[in-house]
Amino acid sequence: MSSGGDDLFPGFEALWTEAAWGKAFARVGGPADAPPLLLLHGFPQSHALWHRIAPDLARDHRVICLDLPGYGWSAAPEGDLAHDGYSKRRIGGAIVALMERIGHVRFALAGHDRGARVAYRLALDQPARVSTLALLDVVPTAVQWERIEAAPGANPHWPFLAEPAPNPETAIGRDPDGYFRTLIAGWTAAKDLSAFDPRALDLYAQAWSVPERIHAMCEDYRAGAGPDRAADRADIAAGRTLAMPVLVLASSRYLDRDKPETALAAWRRTLAPNAVGAEIESGHFLAEENPAATLAALRPFLENEAPRKA
Repeated sequence: MSSGGDDLFPGFEALWTEAAWGKAFARVGGPADAPPLLLLHGFPQSHALWHRIAPDLARDHRVICLDLPGYGWSAAPEGDLAHDGYSKRRIGGAIVALMERIGHVRFALAGHDRGARVAYRLALDQPARVSTLALLDVVPTAVQWERIEAAPGANPHWPFLAEPAPNPETAIGRDPDGYFRTLIAGWTAAKDLSAFDPRALDLYAQAWSVPERIHAMCEDYRAGAGPDRAADRADIAAGRTLAMPVLVLASSRYLDRDKPETALAAWRRTLAPNAVGAEIESGHFLAEENPAATLAALRPFLENEAPRKA
């Protein structure tokens, strides 16, 4: 697949590298000697979701916008019976190795949606690698499943996508473009697709129309129901928490709307007792729907990042 969409990331390089899951694609920009900042996207998107804030962040960071396995242009490995290949622990470990390969042993980390789930698992498992952690519009996976079990019908895509193969793959495959466009439109504040740059939306659609990538997305959610939920429960029971500064950004029109507790309260109760937070006036897609407010919250948090190398 070609690396189109260059105009969304002016001045950024297209980087292809090897990861444990196969080929990995990223957009990389900013001064080579600036503090590294890794941005991880969510479902059902790709690195392109960061296009409205990455150029600004790249003024004083080395920004890496990575496609997760199965998404965007990164390889989509086959799933396994235990769904461990798409577990956030396995992906996080692979990302640490990838970052070290391109010269970054320690880095700031921000993730949205599924990318945030990879981010906090990586940070829990290998805290020395992460200087600061920003989590956009998620609660811990174990908490999310508690909410779904307490209110059947809430977030129906979670149990649907986690169903055994090939049930969801077959259903989505009948009209993938219709399924995904309807899904993401419903998560925006406007309840339509007006928040998305047509070029970014085209990149998302290129990937979500490919059968092996639909399968990969389902495997992502199956891992969420299995090994990811189990890992969260074990850490919460053991009292393990995130050691680095944590910022929780929650949307006013999606994550925290009509919920039993705020996202920040959920994190403080479980894995991030010292987290700070802010609410962004937005639907689920903070960095695309309200980039100015997202940047205004992220930038002060990242100011504690290490200075440039001498």
